[in-house]
Amino acid sequence: MPGAQLPPDEEMRKLLAFLSEHEASDLHIKVGYEPYIRVGGHLRKLQLPPIPDTAFVHGMLLPLVPTNRWSDFEKNGTLDFSAAGESGDRYRINLFRSKGEMHVAVRRVQAKILDFNQLNLPEIYRKVISETREGLILVCGVTGCGKSSTLAAMLEYINQHRSMHIITIEDPIEFAFHGKKSIISQREVGLDVEDFPKALRVVVRQDPDCILIGEMRDRETMMAAIQAAETGHLVMGSLHCADAQLSFARILEFFEREEHSFIRSSLASSLRAIMCQRLVPAIEEGKRYPATEVLLANSIVKDKIIHEEDEDLPAILHQCREEGMREYMHSLCELVEEDKILRATAMDYAPSREALASALKGIDSTASSVISRMRD
Repeated sequence: MPGAQLPPDEEMRKLLAFLSEHEASDLHIKVGYEPYIRVGGHLRKLQLPPIPDTAFVHGMLLPLVPTNRWSDFEKNGTLDFSAAGESGDRYRINLFRSKGEMHVAVRRVQAKILDFNQLNLPEIYRKVISETREGLILVCGVTGCGKSSTLAAMLEYINQHRSMHIITIEDPIEFAFHGKKSIISQREVGLDVEDFPKALRVVVRQDPDCILIGEMRDRETMMAAIQAAETGHLVMGSLHCADAQLSFARILEFFEREEHSFIRSSLASSLRAIMCQRLVPAIEEGKRYPATEVLLANSIVKDKIIHEEDEDLPAILHQCREEGMREYMHSLCELVEEDKILRATAMDYAPSREALASALKGIDSTASSVISRMRD
């Protein structure tokens, strides 16, 4: 995208269009730097002049930021909001201050809501959402691992197959849903409601069947989610943690130690599934596949939750594969076996390189015996 710098608002419009046209995931705008985009997980510098100053950035964002939100940025030094682009894609935008300058991080959210197959997610994702009518489903992972896309696929599946009243609480709204069999109300923090806790205090009065919480980030939000799940609602939300075992530690961080026993008991009652994912670079350039870990709350898992035996969960994931549970190691092996990712890449993303090497040897041995039988 070489060329001279355009006026600020037009420069931003062109950059967002470029982001969508090249299916990039992110755009970074920093004073003193050329704009950068992220494609297939890799940052790439655009052949454009450096962003000159904060006034230019302000001009770039002026048409996009809701007029009543500038005061939030001035007060807090950061602001989250979403905007729609001409391509139909939406953009999740974070404004933040750095050394007194205004910088911007933009995440592209494509207009089309992809289904489980298009997201390359295993069948257990569809099975869980199709069979769950109430309780808590958590989608976990680090930043940029596709949690929002997975939750959107789940919500759209419900929208297409069930008559429900769905309320989402998001910061900001990413995917725009249109009611099919369900009716949907999307509430944006900062625009429709002040914060997650306040939205959740009244959500059960709005007659929801399904509640989607964009992110579990504090005690009040987590507590409201558990209580809504316990009272017969289907609650879905995202949690920032790496795997199923760590998710319990992450949840308990929100609460005082004397509350942990009660929270564990509530989770054992309300939890239906924890689905963790991380995106792994594919052999095909610019593409990534999700490595997944799925914990289903069967009677054994519930007992482990109550008795604080989280360290046993990885073994349960391995032993209960027939029920649909998955572990990262098995998922990485599948991706290697299907020639979707390189062995070296799988090693880089494996929780244990030694365990993965051993598992891959098992695949090699099986493949060798099959080839041997075919030759015989």
